[in-house]
Amino acid sequence: MANTNVTMRIDETLKAQLQELLSNLGMDMTTFFTMAAKQAVREQALPFQPNMNTGIYGLQAYKLALQNTNYNKEGKATISSDNEWINETEWDDMFEQMKK
Repeated sequence: MANTNVTMRIDETLKAQLQELLSNLGMDMTTFFTMAAKQAVREQALPFQPNMNTGIYGLQAYKLALQNTNYNKEGKATISSDNEWINETEWDDMFEQMKK
């Protein structure tokens, strides 16, 4: 299959941020855009779901969770015996339902 060049304009800062992210993920921009294009064609839809959610809350919650998580010697997350959520099973139950 023959390749063709695509020229596009993108904000300089955004481009640098994207390149850094993709580098951390072990790929370049060509690979990223090719993957996105293939998924869009395969799904006949955008390869992401546009919405007004900026994701800030999710990132903040993730960072807070990391700060407040204790780990045992094996590196597994633990919960202390005096934690008020020690007997909570709702998430475990939900996870089990999702596996079925």
